[in-house]
Amino acid sequence: MVRNPLLRTFSRHWLKPLAFWLLALPGLWLGWQWILLLGGQAHGLGFNPIETTHRFLGDTAIRILLASLAVTPIRDLTRWGPIMMIRRRIGLAAFWYALLHILAYLGLDLFLAAGMSASGALAGLWRDVAERIYITLGMSAFILLIPLALTSFNRVQRRLGARRWQGLHRLVYPLAILAVLHHGYMVKGQQLGPWIHGGILALLLAYRLLGTIARKKSQAKASAS
Repeated sequence: MVRNPLLRTFSRHWLKPLAFWLLALPGLWLGWQWILLLGGQAHGLGFNPIETTHRFLGDTAIRILLASLAVTPIRDLTRWGPIMMIRRRIGLAAFWYALLHILAYLGLDLFLAAGMSASGALAGLWRDVAERIYITLGMSAFILLIPLALTSFNRVQRRLGARRWQGLHRLVYPLAILAVLHHGYMVKGQQLGPWIHGGILALLLAYRLLGTIARKKSQAKASAS
């Protein structure tokens, strides 16, 4: 597949810029909606723009996180190696949208609810973490995401060593589970979104598990022979 000259040119010159703008598109759309809102024009943020904002950012973070987990299976199934060039970019985009989700929740929701008091917002956060399971799950997922973002650069990877870096980045699997559970507990009623995210994640985890089992069997056969 990579021998196609058009595909090779696309991979070399257009893949990374296209991925960047596709990943930035949700944020650009959200920013434009706020410009329309503040300008008194029709917008797409609904009757509760604050809630729409932090939920949109959270949903986007989960979807991009799932996309990052799908990169390796897509590479394996299509044999298109260049797609691995954008895996780190996708993972970092998931982190930035998750960070914006947290900041929107703190700044637009808790901060305003506390009368623009920082201490009141932090107290509200602590209360939500202690009393609401979906907040606990979401904050746990974000905490696990932080070291993955900080160690996603080549210099840090070389300093850690390949084995330790790979071991650390396996945290993406439990944090993805926590993120999907966070979404599921947060929504009210039987909504389809969390089930779709959960189904996609289950397929991706099953693919990884079956791949690991197959590799261990092949290694056992090789050592036995």
